[in-house]
Amino acid sequence: MPTIVRFHQLWLASTVRNVSEDNQASNSEDPDTPVERVDRSELLAAHLRNTAANGDQQSARPTVMVLAFEGWNDAGGAASTAVRTVAQAFGAELVEKLTDEEYYDFQFSRPKIARNPAGREIVWPSTTILHASPANGEFDLLFVHGVEPSFRWRAYTAELLTKAAEHDVAAVVLVGALLADVPHTRPIPASFSSEDADIQDLLDIEEPTYEGPVGIVGVLAHTAYQAGIPSLSLWAAVPHYVGQAPSPKAQLALMRKLEELLGVPLDPHQAEEISEDAAAWERGVDDLAEEDAEIADYVKRLEEATDTTNLPEASGDAIAEEFERYLRRRKPPES
Repeated sequence: MPTIVRFHQLWLASTVRNVSEDNQASNSEDPDTPVERVDRSELLAAHLRNTAANGDQQSARPTVMVLAFEGWNDAGGAASTAVRTVAQAFGAELVEKLTDEEYYDFQFSRPKIARNPAGREIVWPSTTILHASPANGEFDLLFVHGVEPSFRWRAYTAELLTKAAEHDVAAVVLVGALLADVPHTRPIPASFSSEDADIQDLLDIEEPTYEGPVGIVGVLAHTAYQAGIPSLSLWAAVPHYVGQAPSPKAQLALMRKLEELLGVPLDPHQAEEISEDAAAWERGVDDLAEEDAEIADYVKRLEEATDTTNLPEASGDAIAEEFERYLRRRKPPES
């Protein structure tokens, strides 16, 4: 447990430092100067097309693989739920499964009994790969969801990257969530990073600085980069004192970031439903904090520390992003 706590502390310190540097640069600009916003989806798509191996693929839509895993990298179930929800919203269809039982300790990742129209069945831990091709997006998408393996991580990683090669994947996005010292009453911090210098410059994101124990998300991100596949990591910080699933507020934060990167707006009804769940979750935690003076005092101190660092979710840029998202979704008036 001490090692895991230290992991969370180091990651959060790195994230807050990067956020503070970004805010200092933003605050130094002339407030009357319009902000030129970076369209990450268009930039990434153009970059991947331009770096495609074959010239005849220049006009093809690149394929991006988005991965999340239940387990150590999935605080509050936020990452796996976010990726499953986005895949469902895009109508993703099952392509194949990785079912090698040698990857799992079934006393740790237990099979489940489920009921379907044909009767009861045992559902074994596995990794599913689904495909979606949004009509108005920049990418074809592969969504990968599974349980973090117990054994043979190198073989598991090699098998997933082999599948990526078979599907001509041009980039991978690893999604995770971790427990951190952040208050539930403030926007959930969620940010991208990449080891790829070209991707850092292109999308204006940071290089990861964390050193220490990693889960399968970290292993896949680094291995993909070493294999020459552009790799991005997306992490959300979940309040550690309410880290149990579900965590709809962190889920929504990750979905917003995926929306930004993939260039496909979330379904407004679905987003509204999750927003309502997040608001109800926050109210529930508020009620629990009111019943415990010690927790209430701790949350207050976290709020003060968070406000001092001036997180980007509370900045003018974030407000502008939310307004632009609203305009994109707004239906044109009827004539």
